[in-house]
Amino acid sequence: MNSEFITSVPGLHTERLRLREYRREDFDVFAAHLADPVSAAHLVPADRHAAWRIFCSQAGLWLIHGAGWWAVEEKQTGRLVGSVGAFFREDSTVMELGWNTYRAFWGRGFANEAAAAALHHALEVRREPKVRALIASGNESSLRVARRLGLQYEADTEIVGKAVGVYTREHSMAQALQA
Repeated sequence: MNSEFITSVPGLHTERLRLREYRREDFDVFAAHLADPVSAAHLVPADRHAAWRIFCSQAGLWLIHGAGWWAVEEKQTGRLVGSVGAFFREDSTVMELGWNTYRAFWGRGFANEAAAAALHHALEVRREPKVRALIASGNESSLRVARRLGLQYEADTEIVGKAVGVYTREHSMAQALQA
């Protein structure tokens, strides 16, 4: 793998997690997550071929925008527990946050911990003025994460044919919460 690509993805660390670049060996668990109808209920379910395109696209965002998705690894075990992103969609100037925890790791707070690190990176390191998350109304676990992160409901929109809520947080709000 091209080492320049690896060094272009900032490594983030939390108490329990390491957020790092995607690696080829991460793909099997990523594909299984997208193929599982329970895990992918609020995503676009994908077969292995479509999952490969998504995996490569998410990794490639770093080259296009200098922002993208991280693989989320548990420090203690080295196991991949999910993915988290701070990225831009093609038609947006607002950075978007996204998070997925693989089903075997649900209920352990990994999504909140990884998303908080991505949010900090977006607002405090990159100094983005605003971030957003697009969350389906039935996705209770992601709505809880969004509330913990201080994201507020802003509007409804549609993405890939699904109705979702737009939840946002501005940089100035991050500063106020730290004071």
